[in-house]
Parts: sequence; C-alpha cells; structure tokens
Amino acid sequence: MVEPHDFVLIAGILAIAAVAGLVATKLRQPMIVAFIGVGILVGPTGTGWVTTNETIDLLARLGIAILLFLVGLRLDMNLIRTTGPVALITGVGQVLITGILGYLLGIAFGMSAVPAFYVAMALTFSSTIIIVKLLSDNREIEQLHGRIAVGLLIVQDLVVVVVMIAINAFGRETDDTMMVSVALVLAKGIGLLVGIALLMRYVLPWLLHQVARSQELLVLFGVAYAIALAAGTEALGFSSEVGAFLAGVSLAATPYRDALGARLVSLRDFMLLFFFLDLGAGLNFADASGRIPQIVVLSLFVLIAKPLIIMILMAVQRYPPQVGFMTGLPLGQISEFSLILAALGLGLGHITDTTSSVITVVALVTIAGSTYLIRFSHRLYRYLERWLGIFDRSPTRHLPPDDTEVDVDAILYGLGRFGRHIADEFSAAGHRVLAVDFDPHRLASNARPGVRSVYGSASDLHFLETLPLSRARFIISTIPTMDANHALLHALHHHGYGGHVVMTAHHPHDAEQLRAAGADIVLEPFSMAAEATTDLLDHLITGDPGREPEDPSRDE
Repeated sequence: MVEPHDFVLIAGILAIAAVAGLVATKLRQPMIVAFIGVGILVGPTGTGWVTTNETIDLLARLGIAILLFLVGLRLDMNLIRTTGPVALITGVGQVLITGILGYLLGIAFGMSAVPAFYVAMALTFSSTIIIVKLLSDNREIEQLHGRIAVGLLIVQDLVVVVVMIAINAFGRETDDTMMVSVALVLAKGIGLLVGIALLMRYVLPWLLHQVARSQELLVLFGVAYAIALAAGTEALGFSSEVGAFLAGVSLAATPYRDALGARLVSLRDFMLLFFFLDLGAGLNFADASGRIPQIVVLSLFVLIAKPLIIMILMAVQRYPPQVGFMTGLPLGQISEFSLILAALGLGLGHITDTTSSVITVVALVTIAGSTYLIRFSHRLYRYLERWLGIFDRSPTRHLPPDDTEVDVDAILYGLGRFGRHIADEFSAAGHRVLAVDFDPHRLASNARPGVRSVYGSASDLHFLETLPLSRARFIISTIPTMDANHALLHALHHHGYGGHVVMTAHHPHDAEQLRAAGADIVLEPFSMAAEATTDLLDHLITGDPGREPEDPSRDE
C-alpha cells in the first residue's frame, strides 16, 4: 500500500511535471527532456525529494512493459522475418565496432583496461524506451527504418544481458561459472521461445476468444499478460523488456491487436512519465566537472559516430542512404542499461565514482541531444543529402538494357498496401506496370504477373534518368511523404515529362500543395474510402436499388 507521504509526494511531482510539460509545449521542446529535467530537480542532485522510491520505480517499470508490449503488438512474424537479417547483422556489427572504438577512446584518455571496457560498453547500447517512444510519437515505428531500428534495439538488449552475466561471473573470478551461466541463458532462451510458440498455437487463440467478449476484460488481460511475461523473463535472467515485447509479438497476428493497442496508448504515455522521472532522479553528476573534455568527446562519438557506423553497415547491405540515416540517427544516445552497467561496475569495484559520473553525464547529454536530432531528422537529411551520396551502394541502380526498350503504361512508386492494390488492378486490366520501391524485401516479395519491379527512390534524380519516361503514360506515386513527392515532381518537370502525374496525399492541405506544384491527379485514400463508405451506408439506409455503391475496401 502507498503510504500517505508517498501519495503526497507523487501528487507534488505530477503537478511539477504538468507545469514543466506545459512550458515545454509552449516552447516547442520535447516532453521527454522536460520530464528528465523534473527528475533531476526532485532527485538527489536537486531538492532531494526522491532518492530511492519503490513506488516510482514500480510505476516506471510498468510503463516500460506496456510500451514494449505495444511495440510488439504492432509487429507480426512477416515483419520480423523481413527485417531480422539486417537487424541482426547491423546490430552485432554496430556493437562490435562501437565497443572497439569506445575502448580505444578510453585508453586514449588514460584509463586502464577495465574502466575503458565499461565506458566502451556504456557507449554501445541505445535506449529502447526512449527511441521507441520518439519513433511512435513521429509515427515512424512502422516505416522501414523504424522496423529496422526496433530490430537493432532488440539485438542490443540481448547482447547487454550476456555482457552483464559475463561481468557478474568475472566479478566472482570463476571462468567456469561464466561458461555455465551463458549456456544456461541460451537454454532458457530456447525454452522461452518454444513456450511462447506453443501458447500462440494452442492457448492464446481460444483464450482471447473467451476474453474478448468484454472490452474491459480484454484490456485487463493484455496488461496482465504483458506484465506476467515480463516478470517471467526477468526471473529467467533476461530483461523484463524482452518479455513484454514478446508478449506483444505473440498477440500481433490476432484480430484483437488494434483494439488492445488503441486502449493502452493513453495508459502507456502516463506510466512512461514515471520512467523519465526515475531516470532523471537517478542521474549522478558527482566528480564529473573535471572530466569535461572526456564528456564532450564521448558525447560527440555517440551522437555522430554511432549513427555513422550503422549507416555504413546498412550501406554495405545495399540499403539506400536515407534508410540508413533514419535508422542510425535515433540510436545516437546511450541506454538506461548503460547506467545499470556503470552501477554494477561501481558495486564490484571495477570503476570509480568519477568514471560512473562521466557515463551518467554522457547519458544525459546524448539523450537530450538525440531527442532533438530525431525531431528534426528529415530536415537534417535534406541538408546532408548531397554528402551522404557516398554511402549509396543500392542495387539495381539501372534497368537492364533489354528492359529499357520495353514499353510501360505506368511507372508506379511505392509497393506498400495502397501501391500493391493499384499495381494489381492495373495489371489485371492489361496495363504494363513498372514498380519502383527502395525496400529490398518488398521487391523480393513482389511476384505479380504483369508487374516488373526495380529498386529505386522517388527522391533520387539520377535514378529517374534510367526509367523509360518517354514511353510511360502515367507516373503514379503512392508515397504519402510530401518531401519525396515534391522531389519527384521537380525531377519530372526538369526532364520534361509530358504524361500524367498522379500523387498521393493523406491530408487535404497536402493535396492542395501537390496540385499547385503540378500534379494532375492527387489520390486521397482516406477521403476516397470515406466517400465510398458514406455512399454504401446511404444506400443501405435508403434502400435505393438504383445505385450500386463502390466497395470502400478497394481504396484501403
């Protein structure tokens, strides 16, 4: 039970957080930075109201579990299969390269081997909670770079578990114990995945059908299932984040995921407030004032070099610079696990208070800095695009010579849900379609008769020169991103394209801008679906047999 003084304390902290959030909103600053600042204010560094508070820590952990549960809920096995290889290769490569370079930096600053190792590991990992929250706020969690970033974070979380087991084993100076611990973790991990697979196959479909008869019970079950699996994985030696994420993944293929997700968003946002407060209150700045040069260099390494490493690794795997940039930029900060790692090293006597304080300040600087980088990521990419071309190792930059002579009726940009439907309908009507997409996995899964696909980007002006523009009667973009559509329109005008240009927009204001920029037709899927749905409902209400309304599902 919460004691009265705890209740009053939390009430006061919530009031301060509300004021700080209001000020941040007025100043157009990220809420996360404001909440971390409140945590510092009420923590030992500030007023000292919060030192070790079990209530706030519990609420923070519940918020993390719900956040990761919702992330897993929005994924499905197909997305995991398509982004798994790039996430694994890039994640492991980034951990190794960042760890080696971070270790060399520590040695260059005069640290001995063990403290340099701790600094290197602290710099390696990124904050799953913060990154997922920011990507969700920007509605980028389901985009290609968002899915890959989540995969990278999962790889990092698994690696940090192994690292912490190894540190504990070395702290007891028994090599045999370390080997046994690692083998035991692997066995537990396999058993966990097998158990979840059995639940998904034999238990969850029936159980959800029973629970879903009540919306309130469905939400309660979702929260209880996420927390229970998070607690279970923690008991097995993994992080609770892994369990909460797997709980969401196990329900992602069910028809109830949207109802669960919609109802838990507000609860997630409220509970995460305590995580950021707890994070800020736990920061320790003692003995860091004399290490300012180290802090600056290490912070710049995390903010700049770490995303650059990810971008290079993805370029090697033939991903375009924009995807690599948007994937790597959010990971330019260090994790809350880095602070836990520093506390563990401090407790074992491996590092001093000074080293722990340096890691803490670097965490604060990089978390705040990356928050702004993520917020202005698209502007940054437009500014840096001319220099990022050196990372372009994209495959199929040109169509084969024999293909360029074949006439096409339409060049279609984007093989997402909307784009695939248009490609199918065009080819079914006998038209020849050339589809363009920069997601290699979409291209690999595109096996549609009458539709040829090629790797490329709507914003790549040089790639446009390789397309058979003179023989295409339509250029169709199903990409709702305004920057990409404006770049494509500009390039088409530059090349003197004389056919019809069809664009896509999700908002009426964007549609008007595209028409003013020269688009002949602007598709608005949401508005089209709403109009068709209204016609269908009106037909059903009036019972007018003279009208046959269109099926609104065709516009989805």
